[in-house]
Amino acid sequence: MYTFTTQKMTNIIPLLKEALSKLQTGETVELEVLNPDLFSSYNGNIFILQGDEYIYRGYKSWVDLAQLLQCRMLTPLKSKEHTVVIRLQKLDSDASFHKSITDKEEKYGESSIFSEIHKNEESSFIYYYMQALQNVKLDSRCRILNLGVNSGDEFEVILNLSKNISNLELIGIDYCSSAINAAKEMFKEYKNISFYTHDINDLQSLNLGEFDLIISIGTLQSSNLEFNPLLMSIVQNQLKRSGAMILGFPNCRWIDGEMIYGARVKNYPFSEMGLLYKDVIFAKKYLQQKKYRVTITGKDYIFLTATSIQKN
Repeated sequence: MYTFTTQKMTNIIPLLKEALSKLQTGETVELEVLNPDLFSSYNGNIFILQGDEYIYRGYKSWVDLAQLLQCRMLTPLKSKEHTVVIRLQKLDSDASFHKSITDKEEKYGESSIFSEIHKNEESSFIYYYMQALQNVKLDSRCRILNLGVNSGDEFEVILNLSKNISNLELIGIDYCSSAINAAKEMFKEYKNISFYTHDINDLQSLNLGEFDLIISIGTLQSSNLEFNPLLMSIVQNQLKRSGAMILGFPNCRWIDGEMIYGARVKNYPFSEMGLLYKDVIFAKKYLQQKKYRVTITGKDYIFLTATSIQKN
């Protein structure tokens, strides 16, 4: 176990990285630190207790560090009168749907690792998604299209927030048949919700008409889709002149039950968000040119919300 009193983060991080490199998946590294509950302070301030100096760090700092080191922070243990033991458990980097070798169509299917993910229970996702729905004035939107709907988590939120469920027409599209079947089963009691197993590249063939709100969370950036031309086509052909759009761009990875902050690309062993922001900025500029008011919010998912400022 490591005891940290006045050691700086610049010293702690490389030390923990070295320790974790020698551990197996599921093993823990322990660090005794000042109990954050004793003070209300900014990180880095020094407190003297019984003649010993301690640098204060709140639990958020330790949770952030655990995530950055691809660890799970376990429940801290009370140690001495003014210290606690922080326990960081090494995650299994191979337990991720990102590395799944499942058939492409079923990588996001009902029996996949992805199906175990429940974004609506991740506070940093659901907070900003609910905010986005509020920003587009959900109750003024009747026809809603979700591209990449999977099993329908985003629809569940809409049904919970909407004051006029009977006035809604919800349509979800996904290329994964087992996910669509799961969505149909989940929402089978709702006659105003429809699901299609279909290629988003060929939306025109469905003849669905135009929508008041189009939602796509973590789908339009898929490797089999060309983001720029697809977004332009959707805005031009499926979005009403007075409509709104919510786009969610993943800025995280899912590993061993944890949502780890930061987008990743193949050629970097660390988070690199250049491609993420390239798509976000293109979407923002394009939608602004089309007379939409655009806001960008979020953390682990970046939410772009666009509402029309055109006159009908």
